[in-house]
This record gives sequence, structure tokens and C-alpha cells, in this order.
Amino acid sequence: MNAFRHSLPASPAAETSVSEAARLGEERRRGRGAALNKSGRFEPVAREDFDDGWDSLDDLPPLKTEIQEERARTIITRNESPDISFDRSINPYRGCEHGCIYCFARPSHAYMGLSPGLDFETRLFAKPNAAQLLERELSRPGYTPRVIAIGTNTDPYQPMERSYKLMPEILEVLEACSHPVAIVTKSALVTRDIDILARMAKRNLVKVALSVTTLDRKLCRAMEPRASAPHKRLGAIKALSEAGIPTSVMMAPIIPALTDSEIEALLEAAAEHGAAEAGYVLLRLPREVSELFRDWLLRERPNRYQHVMNLIRSMRGGKDYDAKWGERMRGRGPYADQIGKRFSLAAKRLGLNLRRKKLNSDDFVQPQKGGVQLDLF
Repeated sequence: MNAFRHSLPASPAAETSVSEAARLGEERRRGRGAALNKSGRFEPVAREDFDDGWDSLDDLPPLKTEIQEERARTIITRNESPDISFDRSINPYRGCEHGCIYCFARPSHAYMGLSPGLDFETRLFAKPNAAQLLERELSRPGYTPRVIAIGTNTDPYQPMERSYKLMPEILEVLEACSHPVAIVTKSALVTRDIDILARMAKRNLVKVALSVTTLDRKLCRAMEPRASAPHKRLGAIKALSEAGIPTSVMMAPIIPALTDSEIEALLEAAAEHGAAEAGYVLLRLPREVSELFRDWLLRERPNRYQHVMNLIRSMRGGKDYDAKWGERMRGRGPYADQIGKRFSLAAKRLGLNLRRKKLNSDDFVQPQKGGVQLDLF
């Protein structure tokens, strides 16, 4: 099946009639970001809920979060993207209960035979053997240490981390062998691990970035329904920085005509709470994310729909998204340039990014359990 084409009906009214037929009822999806749950693009048949006129959908229970344990075979993912500063990452979870409507990782759920819509935030996968796999992979002959990024795809501190506690196990492996790590999260739960993070920070092995997209609580709840509230994330920045942990803020994504007006205020709040660095990513709408985000706009901010989408396309070569290297993170054109200059000037005025923290990989010591036998099943 072909990937979604990023086309748009002539008017919001035309799309509303299409989307409403496929939307799950509000009561069933309460507390979720997406309203659609179309089949993944690799599936041979497309399925969606359909009301046959007997109001049978009203009798269905609310969607619950389902977690399946995955016995992964590897845990370090490699990449060669020139747009990002790391070449390896760890994702202890698939899917994300935070439900951020704009999440660029949503399309990856199609590889599991699931929908990038509501399935992505309700049908989740945990990798309980993550730390064991990490220790084995770090012990392989010829391994060269470089910063491992965690939280670049799905959030490592999403709600199920409260019970699985995979991050302390992973951090303990990295601490034991003096391996550097950079963490990105939208969750204040990261402060639970402040003790081990502080120890690693003393040896220049860790830095943490809190992703804060808006200071508007109402917008945050609609856009990122199960992520920590903005003031909680700012509180986490303060707690981490006061513990001596290098902390930064990521405004990711910046959404034109929706959150870009907050650039200066958000950076000011982050700096006041102890952030030393700041970065941003322009809204990205790859594959299924485009339809999900447009449907969300029609539901939550219909009066902004045309303005937001027109600005997005003005920065993406007339399309909803352009994955071109060098432009996918920042966009192009006058409006994209304006966002970049505003962000840079505000960061400079606030003393952010004066010196980029470079983590230490010189003290790496390979684990001695390279021959440990993992479960086959």
C-alpha cells in the first residue's frame, strides 16, 4: 500500500466531513491525542470503527492502555543522519502514552501492524531486557564509545516507566562503564533518577533536555494529553540543574501560528529555572502524522486551521512535509528564517548556548560480561 500523499481538500469544511466519519467517539478516546485509528499502511486491508445506525459504538468501553513485553535482540540503534548530533540511540519502549499529536515517531507503529493513530498511544511495547542487551553490546570487541541518545523516538520516562523502571537499569550499566548519555524527555519523572544522574554528571557523562513546547496548560493538555504539565517540566529543569546536572530546554516542535509566539517567553522561563542550553525543531508531519495533526487542528483549533497549514507549507516547499536533509528540522523560506533568528537572539540575550557541553567518552571501560547468554525466547 502506498504511503499517504500529503494533499489537502480545498477547505476545512470538506475535510471535516471525511474525518468525522472515521473519528472514535469522544468518550472512548478521552485523554488521548489522536481521534483516528486507521490501519497501518502495510496492512492488506483497512479497518476502522463504523456505526451501523444502531448506536452500537456508544456501548464500547473507553480505550485502555495495553502493554506487551518485547524480547528485543538488540538495543542500540545506529543512524547516519547529518541533521542530528548523535549516531546511536536507545529506545526502551515502542509507542508512547503521552499521546503528543505531532509526534514524528507515530508512523513507526505501522511496522508493528498497528495504527500510528490511537494504537500508537494505547498499544505499547516494553523491552524489559534492555539493560542486559546494552551491557552485551557495549562489551563487543571493537566497540567505540560515543554519546548514546535516549528519548529521540519515544519518551523513556512515559507513564509505564513508573512500573518498569528500565531507565535506572540502563543508567547503571552506562555509569559502571563510564559511557556518556544524552536524555530527552517531556516527563518530570526524570527527577526520580536524580541521584544516579548527579553522580554521572560529576564525571561529565550525562546531560538532560526537557522538551517544552508551550507554557499554555490548556493547549498542552489538548496537544500532549498525558505528558507532564509545562510547570512540572520547568520544575524538573530546576531540580536537575540544582543537582549539578547539565540541563537544556528543547522547544520541539515549534508550530507556526500556534506556539511560535511563545519563543521568547518560553526561553525566559527555562533560563530562570536553570537551563544552560536551548534548541528547537520545526513541526514535522511525515506520513500518517499529517492527517492526524490536521484532524486535531480541525477539532481543537478550527479557526487557526488555514493559517497554520499555509505557514507550514510555506516552509516545506508547498507540501505538508519535506524530508530533505538540512531542511527537515528547520524548514526554509522567510518565515522559517524569522523563527530561527528570533530563537537565536532570545537565547543569546538570556545567556543560553554560550558553551555547548561536550560529554566525556575517554574513560570508557568495557563491561566484562560480554559472553552472558541471553534468553532465546
